[in-house]
Amino acid sequence: MTLLSPLELRDLEVPNRVAVSPMCQYSCAPDGLATEWHRVHLGSRAVGGAGIVMTEATAVTPEGRITPHDLGIWSDEHAEALRPITEFVRDQGAAPGIQLAHAGHKASKTRPWEGNVPIQPDETDEAGASGWEVLSPSPEAYPDFDGNPPAMRKADEGDLEAVVDAYRAAAERSLEAGFEIAEVHAAHGYLLHEFLSPVTNRREDDYGGSFENRSRLVREVTAAVRDVWPDDKPVFVRISGTDWLDDRESWDLEQSVRLAGDLHEIGADLIDVSSGGLHPDQDVPGGPNFQVPLAEEIPAETGIAVGAVGGITEPEQADALIRNGRADLVLVGREFLRDPYFGLRAAGALEEDLEAERERWPVQYRRAVR
Repeated sequence: MTLLSPLELRDLEVPNRVAVSPMCQYSCAPDGLATEWHRVHLGSRAVGGAGIVMTEATAVTPEGRITPHDLGIWSDEHAEALRPITEFVRDQGAAPGIQLAHAGHKASKTRPWEGNVPIQPDETDEAGASGWEVLSPSPEAYPDFDGNPPAMRKADEGDLEAVVDAYRAAAERSLEAGFEIAEVHAAHGYLLHEFLSPVTNRREDDYGGSFENRSRLVREVTAAVRDVWPDDKPVFVRISGTDWLDDRESWDLEQSVRLAGDLHEIGADLIDVSSGGLHPDQDVPGGPNFQVPLAEEIPAETGIAVGAVGGITEPEQADALIRNGRADLVLVGREFLRDPYFGLRAAGALEEDLEAERERWPVQYRRAVR
């Protein structure tokens, strides 16, 4: 297998093993509807040769947004706004995917270029958008490192039932919008990760304490998404392989492997392995391929496909991950921001047959292939 080999997941055949990683754009009005920015941003990466184009974290409820300017899919109107994007992405030969998310106690923040600080319910951001009360598994465990915690409350059983229902409804709308892949976001310190990690989950009920209890919510959400997602289409789950908090009881690779096996049994088809994002004390090593060792441990123990992400910037580097069996899919983030045509550039670097390379380009651009 190579980076340019097709990837088969259930009945979906992806033309290559390069995916656009979910990357928040913070470019909606406060109603969460997709804009022309999203159509151009995602569409240009499909033109640029990606096999899978994933949306940014797309909130399943208004309160699940990181900022008031995040993409959402909590109504039929949101699905309709996304449909032109999925149609264009498919027309370029790529598979459109959506990352379904709830930000938990990291919600109600200003945008990164506005400080990334909590917006209280009686406050507004620079664009005049109001903040709200956020959900947390254990409010007392929130890392209040800046002296300005958000207004939050402990999620009760009714809240958790509503979260599961919101994911299920969001998946149904995603299907109506034309997405081929649904990804459950359980990483980066957002709600599902907050429940997984003992750093932020101090509960003593059925959703806290043991691994079985801490992983209950992500299993329920994944099962709800799989229940409404067609049997011929794949479901991904993004996890943080580790909290990078080795100095305390935390989420780690051993638990990630165990969770991946459980999710595989539920019907997940690929685990998208990122890391960190939970706590400011995290000690992340960084560098090229720094998260790949987390990803490659999972299929060895569970048999499920994995996606690798983090510090992947060169075609040859990405190709080596596939050739050496370290991952089934390579998700590229910031390099796709720098170069929307990374997928085509990769084909040019790796394809020995000039005519085959030319065929990968849109007909409008083939004059540029040398």
